[in-house]
Amino acid sequence: MIVVRGLEAFPNPTRPAALALGTFDGMHRGHQAVIDALRAAAQRIAGQAVAVTFEPHPIMVIAPPSEAFLLSTLEERIALFEATGVDAVVIVGFDGAVRQMDADAWLAWLEATVAPRAVVASSTHTFGRNREGTPERLQRWAARHGVEAVVVPPVENGGMIISSSAIRDRLRAGDVRTAAEWLGRWYAVRGEVVPGEGRGRAIGVPTANLRVPPFKLVPARGVYAAYARVGGQTFGAAVNVGVRPTFGSAVLCVEAHLLDVDVNLYGRTLELAFVARLRDERRFPSVDALRTQLSKDVQTTRTTLSLINNNDLA
Repeated sequence: MIVVRGLEAFPNPTRPAALALGTFDGMHRGHQAVIDALRAAAQRIAGQAVAVTFEPHPIMVIAPPSEAFLLSTLEERIALFEATGVDAVVIVGFDGAVRQMDADAWLAWLEATVAPRAVVASSTHTFGRNREGTPERLQRWAARHGVEAVVVPPVENGGMIISSSAIRDRLRAGDVRTAAEWLGRWYAVRGEVVPGEGRGRAIGVPTANLRVPPFKLVPARGVYAAYARVGGQTFGAAVNVGVRPTFGSAVLCVEAHLLDVDVNLYGRTLELAFVARLRDERRFPSVDALRTQLSKDVQTTRTTLSLINNNDLA
């Protein structure tokens, strides 16, 4: 898979291109349906499957949020694209100029740079200034230019339309299981392990403290059973997301106790895949009471993970 930054940098294609349009934050099951349709369209035209995405996320330019919201960083998104088997990803820098571009200008830009033979988008996808570009408008443009247009209906689960915003809502509620069902994999947070205050090790439950990338969404505060992935290995982990109220802290931390392993992870990249929420975060009357609860959390994590097939939502 090749990664191209900017439409103008797209190489002169030796094969015709089918384009999938969207931001694809999280690459959830609805996005995956779009990519499936993209690959099928590329096969019909004997061409290459090309996904077009934006960085930064358009929300960052249109209405910068006050809280973390990204389901996937750009690095994670690229890895997710590669896993789908697309041939190329084009990253369009979303800035004020792109924001003000009307729908016709956006389509003309695609035509001038990539000259697609097919375009694929979700039925909920809009484009251009003030979201004036609709799937119907895309289809009319495609018909005029001899381009195949494929509009993919939304994917539903339990009567709910799967969307990035719906998944964010579930994660903010701590419902990592539903989020996983809608994503088609466990929701994961990846970052560098950094030194903490050493309190976990002092009470017999050493933890790896994660530096979470800016604007990356973490699930609601609480204790979770998770899989920890580092260096090609996977371990069970009890994860705390919170401010450690027993110690009077106010800084949000993501810290993981890896089961049955005690290694120095400082400076390494650790990924935590959230499987189940075990309990709320709470303040304990003493360090001994906290130690006792952490021991229970570790055992509950073991039991929870023993009932889960890690390949169910790998």
